[in-house]
Formats: sequence, structure tokens, C-alpha cells
Amino acid sequence: MAKANKKAKNASYSYEYTNSKGATIKGEMTAASADVVKAALRKQDAKLKKVKVRKKGSSLFSPRQQPITTKDIAVFSRQLATMMKAGVPMVQAFDIVGQGHSNPSMGKLIMQIKIDVEAGGTLAQALSKHPAYFDELFVSLVDAGEQSGALETLLDKVATYKEKSEALKNKIKKAMTYPITVLIVAVVVSAILLIFVVPTFAEMFAGFGAELPAFTLFVVGLSDTLVDNVWLFIAVIVGVIYGFKQAKIRSKAFRDSLDRLALKLPAVGLLTTNAAIARFSRTLATMFAAGVPLVEAMDSVAGAAGNSVYQKAILQVRDDISSGTTLQASLSQNKALFPNMLIQMVGIGEESGALDEMLDKVAEYYEEAVDDAVDNLTAMLEPMIMSFLAVVIGGLVIAMYLPIFKMGEVV
Repeated sequence: MAKANKKAKNASYSYEYTNSKGATIKGEMTAASADVVKAALRKQDAKLKKVKVRKKGSSLFSPRQQPITTKDIAVFSRQLATMMKAGVPMVQAFDIVGQGHSNPSMGKLIMQIKIDVEAGGTLAQALSKHPAYFDELFVSLVDAGEQSGALETLLDKVATYKEKSEALKNKIKKAMTYPITVLIVAVVVSAILLIFVVPTFAEMFAGFGAELPAFTLFVVGLSDTLVDNVWLFIAVIVGVIYGFKQAKIRSKAFRDSLDRLALKLPAVGLLTTNAAIARFSRTLATMFAAGVPLVEAMDSVAGAAGNSVYQKAILQVRDDISSGTTLQASLSQNKALFPNMLIQMVGIGEESGALDEMLDKVAEYYEEAVDDAVDNLTAMLEPMIMSFLAVVIGGLVIAMYLPIFKMGEVV
């Protein structure tokens, strides 16, 4: 009950004030009351004017505002690491980065973090208040850096990790975006032909007085069905897409089955596997270099794997390590998911005391493998997509011209 009451006292407040230099600053803070927010703002600048504080919902930013992306977080990490390495005080670095950020939403988030730090909290504590943008891995690394007195070095590692992760994610998006875009265009073009073009030809063929080819009759029938039920087809497509998204959000079993399928699909399976190994190696290398114990690091590594099959396998590795098994021995028990190269490099790293360096090399190798897999997938899909377009679009055109060719033969 005491914990519940304490939780109920905290609320999210938005604020707006004019500082001593005349600039208007907006942001949000979680506090027990509006007075606490005002006191925290006054503490950073005693000459504040027009301080407005109001209670609001839990969301930090209006949905109309520019969203904060992973790239924004990566850029923030790199900028903060660079400035702190140059000797710029943390609070001043927040001002420079926040006020000069191209994304206003990210600028507000940075200023909120600055206020929390100025109020006496650590950077890790300030970041942990925004789990939507700073995950457990990020916060753990920053906390390790603050405790060891090497925050600048750890921020640099976090920035590198975020940049590599974003690059890997973009490569996978690149592989998926092209075929999906072409398929959508093919469906739209086919629908336009069936709804607007085919009926015009059908009216023209009605006056021929001759029997139409079977293929033409099939396409005309398909066009009539689509025209008569166009809204039903649209509702079904929208319903399927919405249902798929909801099932993915609400059903863990559905997400797990998709992850298992992704590992088994031709070409896509290799891409998914390489990406998961690259994430595993990069995340574990970053956390181990930061001094995070191996068992504790595994929770964050599992969360960053990007695939539930690998997540379960990594959590099993964590349990094995906690019972005294070496990392190499544990990985060796699941060679179906963890390749021999990774296992051997981990073994070398454990023996030489350079596990983070070996894992970094593995991550680089598999990130390049993802690059190659994306290129191979694109090269393989291009002729398949072209063939699909030729069959669908070309088939519709041929169906409409078959009666005309037949008339030419008669004449």
C-alpha cells in the first residue's frame, strides 16, 4: 500500500518558462506536484519569468510533433561523448546539443534530462525515466561509466553501438522495402486496369457478336467481380493488415511463430540469422568492455537479439553461465543457432582475456555478411519481381487484345 500511494503522488507535468536571456523553454518533468517542478526550474535559473506548469498525461510529446528516432538517440550519444571528451561540462553539453538539435522533440527530451541531472540525479537515473528512448542496455552502460569514472569512454562505446545497430537495421529494411514496394505498385496498377480499363474493353467486345477467348472472359469476369465488390475487397485488405498488426502486438505466440518462420525462409533465413549473430556479438562486446558481468549482460543481449528464438537461446546461455559453464561451452550446446566461427572466437577470447575484441571482430564479420545477404536477396528478387509484373500486367493486356487479334485473323 505504501508503494502504491507513493506511486500515485508522482505525475507528469508540462512546463513553459522564459529564461533570463529571454528564450522560451518548454518541456516535461515527473514530480510530486507542480510546486516541485517550479522549484526545480528556479534552482537552475533564479531569474525565470512566466513559469507555467500544468498536469498532463504520461506521453512526453504530442503525436503531431516530429517523433524521436533511433538515429536521433545515436547522434545525441555521439555528440555528448565528443563534447565530454573535449572537456565540456555535462550540463553545458546538454544546452549545446539540445538547443541546436534539428528535431524539436529530441531537443525537449535533452533539456528534460538536463533538468533531472541538475536536480541532483545521475545521468543513468535521468535516462531511465524515458525507457521509450533509452533502453535497459543504454542505461546500464551509462551507469557503468559513471561508477567507473570513464563516462566519456562508455558514451563513445554506446554511440558506436547505436550507430552500428542503426546501420544494421537500415540494411534489413533495404532488403524488405524494395520487393514490398514493387508488389504494392503491381497490385495498385492491376486494380486500376481491372476497375477502369477492362470494363471499357468489355463494352467494346459486347458489340462484336462473337465468342470471346476463355482467358478474356476470365479477366472480364474478374473485373466485374472487383467493380461490384470494390469496397468489400478494400475492407478485407484493410482488415487483414490491421488484424496482422494487432496479432503481432497482442499475441506473443504469433510473434514467436513469425520469428521461427523468418529463420526458415530461403534467403531471408540467412539474413535473419546473420543479423541476430551480429547483434548478439556487438551487444555483448559493448557490455563486456564496459565491465558489466557476463550473467547480467545476457539479459540485455537477449533483448537486443531481435528474434525470439535467439532470445530464448541466449537466456539459456545465461542460465548455463550462472551455473559455472563457460560461454564457449554453453554456445557449443546449440550449434544450430550459434555458428562455429562465433564459438571458436569466443573460446579464443576467453582464453586470452580479450573476449570483447574477439566479439567485435565477429560482429564486424557478420555485419558484412548481412550486407552480402541483402545484395544477394535483392539480386535474387529482382528477376522474380520482374517476372511477376510481366505475368500479371502483361497477362491483363494480352487478355484484352486477344479478341482483337482473333478478329484480325478472321479478316
